[in-house]
Amino acid sequence: MFRKTLLPALALLAGLVLAAPVAAMPDDKGEHQMTAEEFVSSLHPQAGDVAIPEAKATLKLAKGYSFLSAKDAQRVLTQAWDNPPDDSVLGMILPSTDAHSVLDDSAWAVVVTFVDEGYVSDKDAAKIDYDDMLKDLKKATQDENADRLKEGYPAIELVGWAEPPHYDPSTHKLYWARDLKFKKADGSDDGQTLNYAIRVLGRRGYLSLNAIAPIDQLAKVRADMPDVVAMAEFDQGERYADYNAATDKAAAYGIAALVAGGIAAKAGLFAKLGVLLLAMKKFIVLGIAAIGGFFAKLFKRKKA
Repeated sequence: MFRKTLLPALALLAGLVLAAPVAAMPDDKGEHQMTAEEFVSSLHPQAGDVAIPEAKATLKLAKGYSFLSAKDAQRVLTQAWDNPPDDSVLGMILPSTDAHSVLDDSAWAVVVTFVDEGYVSDKDAAKIDYDDMLKDLKKATQDENADRLKEGYPAIELVGWAEPPHYDPSTHKLYWARDLKFKKADGSDDGQTLNYAIRVLGRRGYLSLNAIAPIDQLAKVRADMPDVVAMAEFDQGERYADYNAATDKAAAYGIAALVAGGIAAKAGLFAKLGVLLLAMKKFIVLGIAAIGGFFAKLFKRKKA
Protein backbone atom coordinates (compact mmCIF):
# COMPACT_ATOMS: atom_id res chain seq x y z
CA MET A 1 0.00 0.00 0.00
CA PHE A 2 1.18 3.53 -0.76
CA ARG A 3 1.50 5.20 2.64
CA LYS A 4 2.23 8.79 3.52
CA THR A 5 4.81 8.46 6.29
CA LEU A 6 7.33 10.95 7.65
CA LEU A 7 10.70 9.50 6.71
CA PRO A 8 13.89 11.46 5.95
CA ALA A 9 13.67 13.29 2.66
CA LEU A 10 15.98 12.25 -0.14
CA ALA A 11 15.18 15.06 -2.46
CA LEU A 12 12.81 17.91 -3.01
CA LEU A 13 12.17 21.12 -4.87
CA ALA A 14 8.97 23.06 -5.21
CA GLY A 15 8.23 26.45 -6.70
CA LEU A 16 6.05 29.33 -5.60
CA VAL A 17 4.75 31.69 -8.27
CA LEU A 18 5.21 35.31 -7.28
CA ALA A 19 2.22 37.41 -8.25
CA ALA A 20 0.49 40.53 -7.06
CA PRO A 21 -1.23 40.30 -4.75
CA VAL A 22 0.58 37.35 -3.17
CA ALA A 23 -1.12 35.10 -0.67
CA ALA A 24 0.15 35.86 2.82
CA MET A 25 1.85 33.17 4.87
CA PRO A 26 2.04 32.70 8.65
CA ASP A 27 5.13 33.57 10.62
CA ASP A 28 6.99 30.99 12.72
CA LYS A 29 4.38 31.17 15.49
CA GLY A 30 1.43 31.62 13.19
CA GLU A 31 0.55 34.87 14.99
CA HIS A 32 0.20 37.08 11.92
CA GLN A 33 0.25 36.86 8.16
CA MET A 34 3.44 37.72 6.26
CA THR A 35 3.53 38.84 2.67
CA ALA A 36 5.90 36.98 0.35
CA GLU A 37 8.19 40.02 0.36
CA GLU A 38 8.32 40.07 4.15
CA PHE A 39 9.00 36.36 4.20
CA VAL A 40 11.93 36.67 1.77
CA SER A 41 13.33 39.56 3.81
CA SER A 42 13.33 37.34 6.89
CA LEU A 43 15.64 34.78 5.25
CA HIS A 44 19.41 34.95 5.73
CA PRO A 45 21.35 33.55 2.76
CA GLN A 46 24.98 32.75 3.51
CA ALA A 47 27.93 32.78 1.14
CA GLY A 48 31.48 31.44 1.23
CA ASP A 49 32.37 28.45 3.43
CA VAL A 50 29.41 27.13 5.43
CA ALA A 51 29.75 24.53 8.18
CA ILE A 52 27.22 21.69 8.44
CA PRO A 53 27.98 20.59 12.03
CA GLU A 54 25.35 17.84 12.10
CA ALA A 55 27.19 16.09 9.28
CA LYS A 56 30.68 17.26 10.28
CA ALA A 57 31.05 18.65 6.79
CA THR A 58 31.62 21.98 5.06
CA LEU A 59 30.13 23.49 1.93
CA LYS A 60 32.57 25.67 0.01
CA LEU A 61 30.03 27.68 -1.94
CA ALA A 62 31.08 28.79 -5.40
CA LYS A 63 30.59 32.39 -6.46
CA GLY A 64 26.96 33.13 -7.22
CA TYR A 65 25.58 30.48 -4.84
CA SER A 66 24.12 30.90 -1.37
CA PHE A 67 22.96 28.67 1.46
CA LEU A 68 19.95 28.77 3.72
CA SER A 69 20.46 27.33 7.20
CA ALA A 70 18.37 24.45 8.49
CA LYS A 71 15.90 26.82 10.14
CA ASP A 72 15.45 29.00 7.05
CA ALA A 73 15.33 26.02 4.69
CA GLN A 74 12.67 24.35 6.80
CA ARG A 75 10.68 27.59 6.87
CA VAL A 76 10.82 27.77 3.07
CA LEU A 77 9.64 24.19 2.82
CA THR A 78 6.81 24.51 5.32
CA GLN A 79 5.66 28.13 5.04
CA ALA A 80 6.42 29.08 1.44
CA TRP A 81 6.03 25.68 -0.22
CA ASP A 82 3.40 24.27 2.14
CA ASN A 83 5.25 21.07 3.06
CA PRO A 84 5.07 19.04 6.28
CA PRO A 85 7.82 19.80 8.82
CA ASP A 86 11.03 17.82 8.29
CA ASP A 87 13.81 18.33 10.81
CA SER A 88 16.19 16.09 8.83
CA VAL A 89 16.75 18.96 6.38
CA LEU A 90 20.10 20.58 7.21
CA GLY A 91 19.91 23.40 4.70
CA MET A 92 19.35 24.40 1.11
CA ILE A 93 21.78 25.48 -1.60
CA LEU A 94 20.44 28.17 -3.95
CA PRO A 95 22.04 28.84 -7.35
CA SER A 96 21.62 32.53 -6.58
CA THR A 97 22.58 35.02 -3.90
CA ASP A 98 19.08 36.52 -4.00
CA ALA A 99 16.62 34.87 -1.61
CA HIS A 100 13.81 35.85 -3.98
CA SER A 101 14.85 32.82 -6.04
CA VAL A 102 12.78 30.64 -3.69
CA LEU A 103 9.72 32.29 -5.26
CA ASP A 104 10.73 31.57 -8.84
CA ASP A 105 8.57 28.90 -10.44
CA SER A 106 11.34 27.85 -12.84
CA ALA A 107 14.17 27.92 -10.30
CA TRP A 108 15.83 24.92 -8.73
CA ALA A 109 17.51 24.36 -5.38
CA VAL A 110 19.47 21.63 -3.63
CA VAL A 111 18.30 20.27 -0.30
CA VAL A 112 21.01 18.96 2.02
CA THR A 113 20.56 16.04 4.43
CA PHE A 114 22.91 13.56 6.07
CA VAL A 115 22.36 9.81 6.35
CA ASP A 116 24.33 8.35 9.26
CA GLU A 117 24.00 4.68 8.31
CA GLY A 118 27.74 4.11 8.33
CA TYR A 119 30.55 3.69 5.82
CA VAL A 120 29.26 2.76 2.36
CA SER A 121 31.66 0.42 0.57
CA ASP A 122 32.42 1.36 -3.03
CA LYS A 123 33.82 -2.06 -4.00
CA ASP A 124 30.83 -2.73 -6.25
CA ALA A 125 31.07 0.60 -8.10
CA ALA A 126 32.96 -0.62 -11.15
CA LYS A 127 30.78 -3.72 -11.57
CA ILE A 128 27.33 -2.11 -11.68
CA ASP A 129 25.35 -2.45 -14.88
CA TYR A 130 23.23 0.70 -14.79
CA ASP A 131 21.32 -0.30 -17.93
CA ASP A 132 20.05 -3.42 -16.16
CA MET A 133 19.30 -1.38 -13.05
CA LEU A 134 17.27 1.06 -15.12
CA LYS A 135 15.14 -1.80 -16.46
CA ASP A 136 14.40 -2.94 -12.90
CA LEU A 137 13.63 0.62 -11.77
CA LYS A 138 11.25 1.14 -14.67
CA LYS A 139 9.38 -2.09 -13.89
CA ALA A 140 9.14 -1.32 -10.18
CA THR A 141 7.89 2.19 -10.94
CA GLN A 142 5.26 0.78 -13.27
CA ASP A 143 4.21 -1.85 -10.71
CA GLU A 144 3.51 0.84 -8.10
CA ASN A 145 1.31 2.96 -10.38
CA ALA A 146 -1.94 1.22 -9.46
CA ASP A 147 -1.45 2.21 -5.83
CA ARG A 148 -0.45 5.75 -6.77
CA LEU A 149 -3.57 6.23 -8.88
CA LYS A 150 -5.74 4.68 -6.17
CA GLU A 151 -4.41 7.25 -3.70
CA GLY A 152 -5.12 10.08 -6.13
CA TYR A 153 -1.54 10.61 -7.27
CA PRO A 154 -0.48 10.56 -10.94
CA ALA A 155 1.09 7.49 -12.45
CA ILE A 156 4.82 7.74 -13.10
CA GLU A 157 6.93 6.71 -16.02
CA LEU A 158 10.66 6.53 -15.45
CA VAL A 159 11.74 7.65 -18.90
CA GLY A 160 15.39 6.95 -18.30
CA TRP A 161 18.64 8.39 -17.03
CA ALA A 162 18.75 12.11 -17.70
CA GLU A 163 22.35 11.69 -16.56
CA PRO A 164 23.76 8.17 -16.13
CA PRO A 165 25.25 7.43 -12.69
CA HIS A 166 28.87 8.50 -12.29
CA TYR A 167 31.13 7.57 -9.38
CA ASP A 168 34.52 9.17 -8.84
CA PRO A 169 36.64 6.83 -6.69
CA SER A 170 39.17 9.57 -6.01
CA THR A 171 36.64 11.95 -4.41
CA HIS A 172 34.10 9.30 -3.37
CA LYS A 173 31.28 11.29 -4.90
CA LEU A 174 28.37 9.83 -6.83
CA TYR A 175 25.79 11.60 -8.96
CA TRP A 176 23.01 10.77 -11.40
CA ALA A 177 19.72 12.15 -12.73
CA ARG A 178 16.36 10.61 -13.54
CA ASP A 179 13.88 11.81 -16.14
CA LEU A 180 10.35 11.30 -14.75
CA LYS A 181 7.05 11.72 -16.57
CA PHE A 182 3.62 11.86 -14.92
CA LYS A 183 0.28 10.69 -16.26
CA LYS A 184 -3.27 11.22 -15.08
CA ALA A 185 -5.69 8.35 -14.53
CA ASP A 186 -6.99 8.81 -18.08
CA GLY A 187 -3.48 8.39 -19.48
CA SER A 188 -2.95 12.03 -20.41
CA ASP A 189 0.32 13.77 -19.58
CA ASP A 190 0.58 15.53 -16.23
CA GLY A 191 4.09 17.00 -16.31
CA GLN A 192 7.70 15.94 -16.49
CA THR A 193 10.63 16.62 -14.20
CA LEU A 194 14.30 16.06 -13.54
CA ASN A 195 15.64 14.54 -10.33
CA TYR A 196 19.37 15.17 -9.89
CA ALA A 197 21.04 13.40 -6.97
CA ILE A 198 24.49 13.72 -5.43
CA ARG A 199 25.93 11.48 -2.71
CA VAL A 200 29.18 12.38 -0.95
CA LEU A 201 30.56 9.39 0.95
CA GLY A 202 32.14 9.85 4.33
CA ARG A 203 33.45 7.89 7.28
CA ARG A 204 30.12 7.55 9.11
CA GLY A 205 27.57 7.99 6.34
CA TYR A 206 26.92 10.21 3.37
CA LEU A 207 25.79 13.68 2.49
CA SER A 208 22.69 13.65 0.32
CA LEU A 209 22.32 16.65 -1.98
CA ASN A 210 19.25 16.59 -4.16
CA ALA A 211 17.95 18.96 -6.79
CA ILE A 212 14.65 18.55 -8.58
CA ALA A 213 13.82 20.82 -11.47
CA PRO A 214 11.61 21.01 -14.55
CA ILE A 215 13.00 18.83 -17.32
CA ASP A 216 13.49 21.90 -19.51
CA GLN A 217 16.09 23.06 -16.99
CA LEU A 218 18.26 20.00 -17.58
CA ALA A 219 20.92 21.89 -19.50
CA LYS A 220 21.19 24.52 -16.76
CA VAL A 221 21.22 22.00 -13.91
CA ARG A 222 23.71 19.77 -15.73
CA ALA A 223 26.01 22.75 -16.29
CA ASP A 224 25.82 23.76 -12.63
CA MET A 225 26.13 20.30 -11.06
CA PRO A 226 29.95 20.11 -11.25
CA ASP A 227 30.03 23.24 -9.06
CA VAL A 228 27.62 21.70 -6.56
CA VAL A 229 29.48 18.37 -6.50
CA ALA A 230 32.74 20.18 -5.77
CA MET A 231 31.27 22.23 -2.91
CA ALA A 232 30.63 19.44 -0.42
CA GLU A 233 33.45 17.96 1.65
CA PHE A 234 33.57 16.18 4.99
CA ASP A 235 35.79 17.71 7.64
CA GLN A 236 39.22 16.30 8.44
CA GLY A 237 38.81 13.06 10.36
CA GLU A 238 35.34 12.41 8.93
CA ARG A 239 36.33 11.71 5.34
CA TYR A 240 36.01 8.43 3.50
CA ALA A 241 39.71 7.71 3.89
CA ASP A 242 39.41 8.13 7.68
CA TYR A 243 37.24 5.03 8.05
CA ASN A 244 38.49 2.56 10.66
CA ALA A 245 37.06 -0.91 10.13
CA ALA A 246 37.95 -1.85 13.71
CA THR A 247 35.82 0.86 15.31
CA ASP A 248 33.42 2.34 12.74
CA LYS A 249 30.06 1.07 11.58
CA ALA A 250 29.74 -0.14 8.00
CA ALA A 251 26.51 0.28 6.04
CA ALA A 252 24.73 -2.89 4.92
CA TYR A 253 24.67 -1.73 1.31
CA GLY A 254 26.91 -0.34 -1.40
CA ILE A 255 26.89 2.08 -4.30
CA ALA A 256 24.21 0.19 -6.24
CA ALA A 257 21.72 0.54 -3.38
CA LEU A 258 22.32 4.29 -3.17
CA VAL A 259 21.33 4.71 -6.80
CA ALA A 260 18.46 2.23 -6.66
CA GLY A 261 16.97 3.52 -3.46
CA GLY A 262 18.94 3.65 -0.26
CA ILE A 263 17.92 3.20 3.34
CA ALA A 264 15.02 4.22 5.52
CA ALA A 265 17.58 5.35 8.05
CA LYS A 266 15.45 6.31 11.03
CA ALA A 267 13.19 3.27 10.70
CA GLY A 268 16.09 0.89 10.17
CA LEU A 269 14.42 -0.65 7.12
CA PHE A 270 16.48 -1.74 4.14
CA ALA A 271 15.05 -0.18 1.00
CA LYS A 272 15.00 -2.39 -2.05
CA LEU A 273 14.02 0.38 -4.41
CA GLY A 274 13.35 4.11 -4.41
CA VAL A 275 11.94 6.52 -6.92
CA LEU A 276 11.78 10.26 -6.31
CA LEU A 277 8.55 11.66 -7.58
CA LEU A 278 7.58 15.16 -8.59
CA ALA A 279 4.58 16.73 -10.26
CA MET A 280 5.50 20.38 -10.67
CA LYS A 281 1.91 21.55 -11.04
CA LYS A 282 0.58 19.77 -7.98
CA PHE A 283 2.90 18.11 -5.53
CA ILE A 284 6.06 16.25 -4.81
CA VAL A 285 5.87 12.72 -3.55
CA LEU A 286 9.24 11.73 -2.31
CA GLY A 287 10.39 8.62 -0.57
CA ILE A 288 11.75 5.13 -0.81
CA ALA A 289 10.31 1.72 -1.42
CA ALA A 290 10.98 -0.29 1.69
CA ILE A 291 10.04 -3.78 2.81
CA GLY A 292 6.26 -3.87 2.95
CA GLY A 293 5.73 -1.17 0.32
CA PHE A 294 6.36 2.51 -0.32
CA PHE A 295 6.85 4.93 2.52
CA ALA A 296 6.33 8.40 1.15
CA LYS A 297 6.00 12.05 1.97
CA LEU A 298 3.66 14.43 0.19
CA PHE A 299 4.96 17.84 -0.81
CA LYS A 300 2.39 20.25 -2.14
CA ARG A 301 3.08 23.49 -3.94
CA LYS A 302 1.52 26.50 -2.35
CA LYS A 303 -0.35 28.60 -4.90
CA ALA A 304 -0.15 32.37 -5.04
